[in-house]
Amino acid sequence: MHLAYPAVLAALLFCTGLYGVLARRNAILVLMSVELMLNAVNLNLVAFDVWLRDTLHSGQALTLFTIAIAAAEIGIGLSIVLAVHRNRGSSDVDRLRDTAETDAAESLPGDEAIGTEDQATAAAGKAKKAEATA
Repeated sequence: MHLAYPAVLAALLFCTGLYGVLARRNAILVLMSVELMLNAVNLNLVAFDVWLRDTLHSGQALTLFTIAIAAAEIGIGLSIVLAVHRNRGSSDVDRLRDTAETDAAESLPGDEAIGTEDQATAAAGKAKKAEATA
């Protein structure tokens, strides 16, 4: 068998996964796309291992490590997505960047002593930040 067949299939799988990561907004679909990309890498590792006739089968051993890492990644990723979905009610990736920005974190305990110029600057900064996240 030629090396071109699995290499082309792996390239198609990787491009499909890359499109899914870049175009999707649902976090679960993004995780599935990352899995597609990892499977494309695994296919390349096994194909090159067979093509090079490696006696140690290092490509296949590395594929097993990649599968273990992918399983850990999907477990942690799904737990994060479920926690975000419970707190926010949505698993939209575009809204995830708002998790670090809260009103309580922006108001510091010493804000009462700030002058009117500093308050106006802080209000303008908050408005600019709200525009950037909207």
